[in-house]
Amino acid sequence: MSDRKVSVLRTHDDRLIPVAGVYDIDGSHTSVEFVGRHLMITKVRGRFSDIQGRITIGEEPENSHVEVEIGVASLSSGNDDRDAHLKSADFFDVEHYPTIVFASNAVRPQRDNTWELVGELTVRGTTRPITLQVDFDGGGISPMGDERIGFSAATDINREDFGLTWNVALETGGLLVGNTVRIELAVQAIAASKAAVA
Repeated sequence: MSDRKVSVLRTHDDRLIPVAGVYDIDGSHTSVEFVGRHLMITKVRGRFSDIQGRITIGEEPENSHVEVEIGVASLSSGNDDRDAHLKSADFFDVEHYPTIVFASNAVRPQRDNTWELVGELTVRGTTRPITLQVDFDGGGISPMGDERIGFSAATDINREDFGLTWNVALETGGLLVGNTVRIELAVQAIAASKAAVA
């Protein structure tokens, strides 16, 4: 095991955070997942595998910024027919809206080493503000010799706010597809700038 000191970590106001600099999101080690209700009784989970973006950490963490772009065609929920329906004009309409985009505009410290990441999410051409609850999971040196940081984050959104309104009423009451969708992220990013690697 290397005894090289990890230089992407620092302490700020008694919190362990990344040093200032630019970090490129490693899509192959990042997951963006969503969880929705089906038939009002079960949860269905899906994920996107085409993820790219950049995290810029400021000297003051509140000045940090995140930009992410997701390829909607990479959606997978474990069922080919459902995936085709989700990609169709009934839902994401991949043909006309091939990407989902998030850009932050505020970072706020919370209790227990958590952060609020406030920004704008664009889905199907509709942009709405969202707030993610974020945990910094640490940093380390990979076997390739680069330095990486990790975050986990989550939020709930109403899919209808983004034009995803397709549904079917159930004979027993309720709807086939729930409107509230849980978004869960596990993000790994690689230090890209000299400011981030000593």
